[in-house]
Amino acid sequence: MTITGAARLAGVIGWPVAHSRSPRLHGFWLEHHGIDGAYLPLAVRPEALDRAVPALVDLGFRGANVTVPHKEAVLALCDRVDALAGRIGAVNTLVFEEGRIDGSNSDAYGFMENLRSAGGSWPAAAPAVVLGAGGAARAVVAALLDAGVPDLRLVNRTRERAETLAADLGGPVRVVDWSERAAALADAGLLVNTTTLGMEGKPALELDLARLPETALVNDIVYVPLDTPLLKAARARGNPVVDGLGMLLHQARPGFRAWFGVDPEVTDELRRFVLS
Repeated sequence: MTITGAARLAGVIGWPVAHSRSPRLHGFWLEHHGIDGAYLPLAVRPEALDRAVPALVDLGFRGANVTVPHKEAVLALCDRVDALAGRIGAVNTLVFEEGRIDGSNSDAYGFMENLRSAGGSWPAAAPAVVLGAGGAARAVVAALLDAGVPDLRLVNRTRERAETLAADLGGPVRVVDWSERAAALADAGLLVNTTTLGMEGKPALELDLARLPETALVNDIVYVPLDTPLLKAARARGNPVVDGLGMLLHQARPGFRAWFGVDPEVTDELRRFVLS
């Protein structure tokens, strides 16, 4: 649809940002709901972030998503940060209101909604295994702790980074050496890969699933390719699996609602459109 001078504006801040699927995703919702608005890719160099974000406020933007490498640095530019984003240590959603910059993190929400909407469930008392200790892992671990996971085994190639994450978030998080990743799967009810291993153009994730119970749910937050080698291997042995695209789609909903006044739905049509 054609936008007017009264169009509501939002976008995604990153460097680089050309690869982002968020403009396509939000553009679908804007068109579907007939909203006078636009969602733009905003390529911002790290050294320009502290000038760019206030400039968007002055330009009348309603807010923005924040992607790599700015999710942690943008915390310092927020006038208010919600409790979850503070715990995670990263912001991915900005809302501008009356000159104020409010920061939040919807990655944890997107992760849990993806599992829920895909019918993913696991035994409540079973341990969870999370691979990785980056920004996405912090959101996933926070979400699982809030969901009451009694035992979370955190496995990362760099143990020190995993120990920092465990110390920051607290709770029943146990750091496991990368060399022991296969053994960590014993009696687990959930396995989540938050690393880039297995992503298109990245090294493969080498993981023997022999000790993982066949009832355990396996989720890979990578969505390029959509059906990762981990998901293929898990499905072949009978494990239920959930792909990573839904996390991207669901994490976008809170921002769209705040900026454009509509709570959008994640549908099969949307999934096909974003993947095409």
